[in-house]
Parts: sequence; C-alpha cells; structure tokens
Amino acid sequence: MKEFHTRRTEHDIDPIYLQRWSPRSYMDKEVPEDVLMRIFEAARWAPSANNRQPWRFIIARTSEDRDRFHTFINERNRLWCEKAPVLAMLISDTEFPVSPFDSGTAWGFLALQAAREGLITHAIGGFDKEKASEVLGIPGTFEPRIIIAIGYLGEKEALAEDFQQRELPSDRRPLEEMIMEGRYREAE
Repeated sequence: MKEFHTRRTEHDIDPIYLQRWSPRSYMDKEVPEDVLMRIFEAARWAPSANNRQPWRFIIARTSEDRDRFHTFINERNRLWCEKAPVLAMLISDTEFPVSPFDSGTAWGFLALQAAREGLITHAIGGFDKEKASEVLGIPGTFEPRIIIAIGYLGEKEALAEDFQQRELPSDRRPLEEMIMEGRYREAE
C-alpha cells in the first residue's frame, strides 16, 4: 500500500497515480518548450480504436492566446486558471463514435507525463463550447471536450479563500464500489 498526502491505495501501484491531482494554484513560471512537448508526446502515444488518434490540441502560451481562451471559460474557472502559463483545448473528431473515450485516454497520458515532469494539470469542463469553436475556428467535424491548465504548482494562499479549502489531493471511492462481478449491482 502506498500513501501520498492523505491518499492511500488498497493495492500497491506506481506513486505517479497518487502524485497526479488537479490543483488550481499556478506559479507564474513559463513551461520550457522541451518539457511541454514531452507531455504532448505522451498524449500522442495513447491507444485509440483503429489507431485513429481522433484528438487534437489547440494550445495557448502567449498572453494574447490565453486571453482569447478566457473569453469562453466560465468565470469561476477563469478566476483560478488565469495564472496557468499554458492552456490547451482538447478537441476530438465527431465522426468517430469512440472519439470521446480515446481523447480522454490521451488526456490521461498527458496528465501522467506532466506529473512526471513536475507540472500540474487541471481539466476544465466549465466553458462555452459553441463560443470556443467560434473563437478558435474549430471545424464542425471536431468538438471541444476539455480545456487543460498546465504549469507549476503555486501557493494555495494565492487563491480565493473558497478555492484554498479544496486545494488538497482528494481520495477515491473504494474498489468494492467500482468493481462488479458478473453484472451491475448497487454499492452496499
């Protein structure tokens, strides 16, 4: 059994899974090009049905590009993600039925590689997809899935007080609530 902060596993796994979490406090520090490209390289190697790789990333590293992203991010999320030095929009092909699943796998690979690189990531689902498509020129054959804030962990005291209370790694439900033998059953 491994432990990280207050997180505990029921079985022995690689510590990277416990180290990866989704904080909201970012340091004002640029992510070097080689480090950033390594996390996208990891996403590139995610498995996908028929090797279609239906995901794409639109990244914002300049203040001008990040400001463009801020126009379609819900205000509550924008308040904390404005300090993130990199924002990435994950989009996926709408003409391929399992594209959301495959794209989620790419996000997972990216998040784990980012943790290995000493970066933090936070997926943001609170944004206006129609406006994002319009502002970023996303064609109708692709759908915005999530925005990913990427950077280095900052001090939680830099966040608004209500965000500070949630700025700790969370635990997970027990395996016995997630695994069902043979058929669906409600957790007891």
